[in-house]
Amino acid sequence: MSNFEQFHFDFYQSNYTIEDQEEGCNSYGSDKNLCESRKSQREKRPAGGDFVPSDMLPSPQSYTGQILQPVYNPDTPSQLGYADGFDEEPPLLEELGINFEHIWQKTLTVLNPMKPADGSIMNETDLTGPMVFCLALGATLLMAGKVHFGYVYGMSAIGCLAMHALLNLMSVSGVSHGCVASVLGYCLLPMVILSSSAVVFSLQGIPGTVLALFIIGWCSLSASKIFTSALAMEGQQLLIAYPCALLYGLFALLTVF
Repeated sequence: MSNFEQFHFDFYQSNYTIEDQEEGCNSYGSDKNLCESRKSQREKRPAGGDFVPSDMLPSPQSYTGQILQPVYNPDTPSQLGYADGFDEEPPLLEELGINFEHIWQKTLTVLNPMKPADGSIMNETDLTGPMVFCLALGATLLMAGKVHFGYVYGMSAIGCLAMHALLNLMSVSGVSHGCVASVLGYCLLPMVILSSSAVVFSLQGIPGTVLALFIIGWCSLSASKIFTSALAMEGQQLLIAYPCALLYGLFALLTVF
């Protein structure tokens, strides 16, 4: 055991000191700069047990805010301008192109065929009202026991394409597909009234035929008036009312029979 302890002591014992390292550095001329840099770093580094003042230590940034309530710092830039962007953004309905005031004005124009139409409002491609009226027509037909959603959408699409081609041939300025679909869809509102009455009583008779003819004339007169004012087609209202009457006559046939 004494031999083992003597070996353990001799193995870990060393006479190597820092002064020997400095002498070794001085003995080699090529590594003189490297040794000087190591010596300067060792002199600047404080000892493990030395006291370092608090003002010499790097002070981290202290957070003075509360949880979920950060403190606003004017030096930090805003996150991509979101704080100011949300306040300046338009409402969602305006971005979607839904204006309830214009929808109400167009509905009143359709309900009163003798009222002059505003061409600037009717020239807008608003499809919110037409979609609502098409769904209302299909729903009232369904309440009467007639599942004709496909016929309503099919005749609406074919009628819009045919009226678009006809109006482009008759007018000088031309018209868009959205404007034609918007006007024809809004003028479908009296046909919803006819289909709603079909839920209460049968239209297959003289009173029902007279009511259907009145509704057809109402729809075609409103549509021709709006097209005339929007496209500046003075004196051509009867020419426009005839194809409109043919289109709305198809919807009346769906409602009556």
